[in-house]
Amino acid sequence: MSFRINTNTSAMSALRNLNNTSQAFGQSVNRLSTGLRINSAADDPAGLIFSENFRSQIAGLSSAISNNQDAINYAKTAEGALDELARLLREGRALAVSSANSAILSADQLQANQTQWNLIASSIDRIAAETQFGTKRLLNGSAGVNAAVVNTNVIDNITLSGMFNGQSVTGNGALNVQVTTAATRATVPGTNTIASANLAAYNGTALTAADYGTFYINGVAIEAKAGDTWGDIVDKINLQSGATGVTASAAHDGTNGTINLTATTYGTKGNITLTDQGVLLSGANTVTGTGINAIAQVDIGGGTPVTFTGGQMGNDGLTLTDTDGNTIRLKDAATVATYTGAGYVTVGSAQFQVGANVGQRATLSIGNFSSSALSVSGIDMTNTSGANDALQRIDAAVTELSRRRGEIGSFMRNVLESNVRSLGIAKENLAASESAVRDTDIAEEMTVYTKYQILQQSGLSVLAQANQAPQAVLSLLRG
Repeated sequence: MSFRINTNTSAMSALRNLNNTSQAFGQSVNRLSTGLRINSAADDPAGLIFSENFRSQIAGLSSAISNNQDAINYAKTAEGALDELARLLREGRALAVSSANSAILSADQLQANQTQWNLIASSIDRIAAETQFGTKRLLNGSAGVNAAVVNTNVIDNITLSGMFNGQSVTGNGALNVQVTTAATRATVPGTNTIASANLAAYNGTALTAADYGTFYINGVAIEAKAGDTWGDIVDKINLQSGATGVTASAAHDGTNGTINLTATTYGTKGNITLTDQGVLLSGANTVTGTGINAIAQVDIGGGTPVTFTGGQMGNDGLTLTDTDGNTIRLKDAATVATYTGAGYVTVGSAQFQVGANVGQRATLSIGNFSSSALSVSGIDMTNTSGANDALQRIDAAVTELSRRRGEIGSFMRNVLESNVRSLGIAKENLAASESAVRDTDIAEEMTVYTKYQILQQSGLSVLAQANQAPQAVLSLLRG
């Protein structure tokens, strides 16, 4: 007679239950440790989509709030300078009232008033010309100068400061670019030639002992050692390109293979210094490769051309600047040629991105506040009629200045500051909605955690008891 005792059924069942409980327990621990209900797309695919969209909007709102704060500071800088202009005009008006009293004042006193006014007018022009927010001039009429790229094949970006050839940009016009020197990247050709049938054969050829050693590219050490092929050397150099700013490529002339180095950056910023003792170079110990910075003649509307030079102030050879802080970024396709109408310059209102989405912009027109723009240049206070004329012109300038200051103040208070508050509320509510989807409910999750912890401990106890059953049966059989 034979019989079979299935002593594993209860143990296997207990083990399966324990595995399921352990998985659920591990997920709960993960949610508690990260604070997130959704740690991967598998946790809640629909919730992840919802959460990521809201995260994108929240990031945009944060940036928009920062933009509004920058715009407020921009407007405050302009308004503060206008306050000083108002003070100067008040002093000038007092001088005009004094000079109108010609029956009392002597010619010397009148001339002293005129000299003081001349200094006031000079200060007005200086403040109007030099008031800046960063590199943007605010009160010379150029605050709304913008440039758009027309020829996108050769121009990547155009940034104007509002000044060009030492003068304020006051009119619209085409921006013409004549590239007189094209930018190039530095190169260093290898001189250690290796005989091989073709390029693939060269890449697969192993180095000999004479080729072993360490070479340096822009100060970064790279080692050629036993077991390396020439293709491996190319790979080693390219793995270090982030540190060296240099890439390598193998070349073959039909008889021999070599390795050539090329800078990743155009112009002198990407210059190469190779120090070698027989790996890439067969002779010289140190060689250098020099890039060329682009140079261009630029004009607006056919006016006097201005020289723009690449490689200035730490820029690469394709980024061209002039003495007024204007920048033109060329593409590597730009060759020596004349690109008529490469961009277009418009003079209008300063534009601010005040929202988190496309088209949510606000504009502010500040204007020109030089003495000539305020119609107070050329004032003569040395006689009664001139003093009376000065009073009228200064009063008109004060009225215009006050009006423009009021417009700027209204823009700050009713547009920017109001927008900051609105954006803050929107960000807070979006963050709350995103949190409700993605974040863990700690109280609820602690309850789940405790539940599975108890189940896991119970499962371990059951499994231990189930494992004892076979031993008891075997003991009976053994007698």
